[in-house]
Amino acid sequence: MKVTHIDLGIMNYRDAWQKQGSLMEKLKKEKSEGKEGLNYLLFVEHPHVYTLGKNGNQANLLINTVQLATDSVEFIKVDRGGDITYHGPGQLVVYPIFCLNDFRTGVKEYVRRLEEVVIRTIAGYGLRGERLEKATGVWLDVNKSGVRKICAIGVRCSQSITMHGFALNVNTDLNYFNFINPCGFVDKGVTSMAKETGKTINIDEVKSFVLQYFKEIFAIEFIAANALNTIDSLLKM
Repeated sequence: MKVTHIDLGIMNYRDAWQKQGSLMEKLKKEKSEGKEGLNYLLFVEHPHVYTLGKNGNQANLLINTVQLATDSVEFIKVDRGGDITYHGPGQLVVYPIFCLNDFRTGVKEYVRRLEEVVIRTIAGYGLRGERLEKATGVWLDVNKSGVRKICAIGVRCSQSITMHGFALNVNTDLNYFNFINPCGFVDKGVTSMAKETGKTINIDEVKSFVLQYFKEIFAIEFIAANALNTIDSLLKM
């Protein structure tokens, strides 16, 4: 399956969300017209932002709007699953705009495949990622008192087309998680690849691993398209 890969660099959350939605609607329209359509994989880093899923509890945001403004952090309610999470510099955010029918999978298996991409990626840095029962994402030290999340996952699926995806903490400033109950949990920690390894991680290297494992797990052939204006060009096709 051919997939267009676009690295958006650093982009604010609302703009990336809008571009995801536009690509999703484009793919839905193409499929409804019986066309093959294009699948996409977007990479991005966001400036500081807290996002709350459609079924999330705003009480899990532990600071008020004045404090948010003081720290230059946005708070946005979004249309994905899951509760509250943080995005910021040093975090690799991955948004697949996939038609699940093309990959012969359903939502549950799709999420497991996303988890597997991350598990294999961090294994290359000596980290053992695991799944936690009744909780999406990738975790370390499951079933131990120090269980902590290294990657959050939240997706939306409409007419078998996905958007949103996962956020892998690479060199993320974890202090921002102190102001939320991450994913609604009050008894579990958050970590990053940098914290676990004790060194700054080359995020471009991490991106290359993520692409490699998407290729293997989803049987993908990537078409690279890294220019920032690529999405706008694609939407005119």
